[in-house]
Amino acid sequence: MNRELLMLVDAISREKNVERDVVFGAVELALASATKKVYPDGVDIRVAVDRDSGNYETFRRWLVVADEAGLQNPEAEELVTDARDEIADIEEGDFIEKPVESLPIGRIGAQAAKQVILQKIRDAEREMLLNDFMSRGDKIFVGTVKRMDKGDLIVESGRVEGRLRRTDMIPKENLRTGDRVRAMIMEVDTTLRGAPIILSRTAPEYMVELFRQEVPEIEQGLLEIKSCARDAGSRAKIAVLSHDKRVDPIGTCVGVRGTRVNGVTNELAGERVDIVLWSEDPAQFVIGALAPANVSSIVVDEERHAMDVVVDEENLAIAIGRGGQNVRLASELTGWKINIMDANESAQKQANETDTSRKLFMEKLDVDEEIADILIAEGFTSLEEVAYVPLQEMLEIESFDEDTVNELRTRAKDALLTMEIALEENVGGVSQNLHDVEGLTPELIDKLKAAGVATRDDLADLAVDELTEITGQSADEAKALIMTARAHWFTDDAGKAAASAAAQEQ
Repeated sequence: MNRELLMLVDAISREKNVERDVVFGAVELALASATKKVYPDGVDIRVAVDRDSGNYETFRRWLVVADEAGLQNPEAEELVTDARDEIADIEEGDFIEKPVESLPIGRIGAQAAKQVILQKIRDAEREMLLNDFMSRGDKIFVGTVKRMDKGDLIVESGRVEGRLRRTDMIPKENLRTGDRVRAMIMEVDTTLRGAPIILSRTAPEYMVELFRQEVPEIEQGLLEIKSCARDAGSRAKIAVLSHDKRVDPIGTCVGVRGTRVNGVTNELAGERVDIVLWSEDPAQFVIGALAPANVSSIVVDEERHAMDVVVDEENLAIAIGRGGQNVRLASELTGWKINIMDANESAQKQANETDTSRKLFMEKLDVDEEIADILIAEGFTSLEEVAYVPLQEMLEIESFDEDTVNELRTRAKDALLTMEIALEENVGGVSQNLHDVEGLTPELIDKLKAAGVATRDDLADLAVDELTEITGQSADEAKALIMTARAHWFTDDAGKAAASAAAQEQ
């Protein structure tokens, strides 16, 4: 019988083109599975087959666990203190093994053993095929739609299968069984049964890889795609940079008579692609990303990582795009928050900011409107800037002499110190817990206090539009601040989800 076992292993190994050790492992697993049926539920059995003689031994074993963990399965676990009575140097995670009677192969249910062995072989074949496929280094999976699986497509390439989820398909694209399809390999999950390769046709990386295949200059390092943003099936933007002054990045990606960009567009169900010149200057990059709209002016807010972009009436709809598509893609492409506005909105916003700064300087620095306007005209917007901007910069202001500059800096520092002390001492009815809310500056707290918001809970109770009216912040900034103030209300995930839902409703 042992000789027959060796012959069987050799035959299966040759037929399935897998290592003998894999087949032996399957046999050991089948023998162990059958042996377990003789013992109480939960026992752990190991079978070791000699690779040369075909003889095999059977062991019952117990996992050594920490005393404090306790026994979760007494049939297959042993506390470390008890285990050390038998083996002095044994550690947690080791096994205690005791030989037991081996079952003759003839007594094993032939069908059960066969199924275990074949499954083990199939798993080994699948892993080998997958490893061979991934070793090629392909980024794009090219195959044929084999079947539908709960709304997902199973795509077959050779004997390897990939899964294209419904959410990763291009909207309104109708793929059927037998269709040839290409998709980006996003990840490989060997724990998934059937199709371990996860695919996507909507990922920005897929478009980048398609351009890499269509434009040889990218592979040669003459061009580089810096970023990509997609509204799959509708429109996309890519930012390109040339590392060779002789190479026009946009023209090269478009190709003669648009052949290169059309190759990508045809693969993506007609998705229109805007090719943008990447720039180290964020403002210039944003202006290019908003094409075909013409930008009148742009204001960069480094602190908020946002830009106010002013366009004329004729370009307003183009800049925003249908359903906000153009500005959304431009924002994703550049990584900057972009606020589109016309000249009137820009002027009104600037007037409001100027008025707020003027009142702040007149009140906290005890200066007249003329001095406040000079500071605003020179670009000062906060007390911190007046107090801590390099002295030489303020001395360059023609309207101020050295004494005036020193006095303004002193008053600004005193005002900041007074505001800080007032907060710490809960002066004026503003609680310390409001001061502790992350993201609140002294100026914001002053505005909240003036509006009667004195505690963290008062802030948390505000609606987004109420807070924006008080502080002049954007809706996103106000929402984030309210969520921070509400954080102490919730101690579990369900509570946090409720808070998020409440903010969305606002």
